Amino acid sequence: MLQGTRCVIVGCLIVAVLAPWSAGQNLEDDWNDFLHYTAIGRFELAKGFAQRILDSEPNPVEVLKLSEANPNGYRLLLRMQAESEELQEVSRRILEVIERGRFELSTEPQIINEEIRRLSSTIRARMAAEQRLKNAGEYAIPFMLDALADETRKSEVPNITAALPKIGRHAIRPLAAALQTRDVAVRSEIVQALGRIGYPQALAHLKWCVEKDASPQIQQLAAQAIEKIDPTALQMPAAELFFLLGESYYNHAPSVAPPSEYNFANIWFWDAATRRLTREEVELDYFNELMAMRCCEWALRADPATGKAIALWIAAFFKAESYGIQMPAYFGATHPDAMTYATTAGPEYLHPALARALDEGNGHVALGVVEALAANAGEASLLYRVGTEQPLVRALDFKDRAVRYSAAIAIGQARPNATFVGSPRIIENLAEAITDAGLEDLGRELTDRYALRAVKVMLDLAVSQNAVVDLSRAREELIAATEDPREPMQILSGQVLAYLLSPDAQRAIAQMALSDGNSM
Repeated sequence: MLQGTRCVIVGCLIVAVLAPWSAGQNLEDDWNDFLHYTAIGRFELAKGFAQRILDSEPNPVEVLKLSEANPNGYRLLLRMQAESEELQEVSRRILEVIERGRFELSTEPQIINEEIRRLSSTIRARMAAEQRLKNAGEYAIPFMLDALADETRKSEVPNITAALPKIGRHAIRPLAAALQTRDVAVRSEIVQALGRIGYPQALAHLKWCVEKDASPQIQQLAAQAIEKIDPTALQMPAAELFFLLGESYYNHAPSVAPPSEYNFANIWFWDAATRRLTREEVELDYFNELMAMRCCEWALRADPATGKAIALWIAAFFKAESYGIQMPAYFGATHPDAMTYATTAGPEYLHPALARALDEGNGHVALGVVEALAANAGEASLLYRVGTEQPLVRALDFKDRAVRYSAAIAIGQARPNATFVGSPRIIENLAEAITDAGLEDLGRELTDRYALRAVKVMLDLAVSQNAVVDLSRAREELIAATEDPREPMQILSGQVLAYLLSPDAQRAIAQMALSDGNSM
């Protein structure tokens, strides 16, 4: 009996050694044990406690509070996420929980509303509330504007308006969206807050108020706000300022970057029905492109003749699509894709969009625009000039092979009737396209597709006896294509060779005709 008891005791001790936590441990115990075993280098045990935290699906706010109560532990967690092979993944996941807690705490309506009311209490409470509202950032704005619009809270207005600009740059986007409110009193406070925040990001919206607002009071306040930020902007039309703001977003300027604490960003809207701000979370990857598109739309509202805004909008849409993410819900289920819009746009918009893509080296945007040009443009529109350059001709030398091929196909199928600087690159790219030179870059399917498109363009140029594109410079590639395993390539290349007065071209045709199984 005693021996059996000893076995039980020993067994319990073994279990205790192998599993140092107890069934009654809570989140705080697991957190402290995780940090303890991490600090002393017992990573296997630390990982077990980290996994217990994650498996328990803890309240993110509670985990956040634990991290804030132990700054050294939080720094250790960050270090493990960056440096420890064993703890990197669990550390990353715990940090995600902490960030979720930070988000939930900063966006909790009840907490934000309590802080707004505390603005009108003691001086000490007001200072604390201002700091907490600043920490909430853009998420505090809808509730602060609700309070400003509440007729029963007039006594709080001075304290709320004093706190608004202290939130800083990230308040600009929701405040700008809220300028669509019909409440003149609230609109005037928004305009003044934008002026006191002092960032150029607000200039376009303020100039819109100067030009378009029905209230003379708002017009005057907006002009005064612009004076505080940049007086020269008063001499610029709102459409131009919106276009420049759109360019800042398109170029991912740090001055318009969203808050970096989260893995998403917000697009803000004014809901006229509820008379409140609403937001839609979007992926960080394409936030800047979406905002560039919205700025272009505002530029066109300010002045429908702002054609360069259309060009930027098209480029931004193609760039947004390049991330491979579904477009946000506010686009709507039936929103056409970028190519649909691009193919209906004129060359005066597509060529500036192409020039922008070439300048930034963006192959996805460049390819989209070139294909749109190829879809329905003639020679005159394809060789359109933007300033002193011809973007489509530039595309013949672009680093991206698909862009080069598509540009050559686009110009070739337009049957150019006059030589130009760079015209020899048409046949050079067409000739390369019918080979496997691009197989590694493009893959088999796309390589085959380009080969077929290119040889069809060559045949059209041959039949039309085009004098600009010298098909003889593709003779070797065409001869090689007569032995291509793809039968359509054999036939089409042979048909092109029939127009070349070259003995080796004619021999290749004869050999192809005599080969077994050839259906030419």
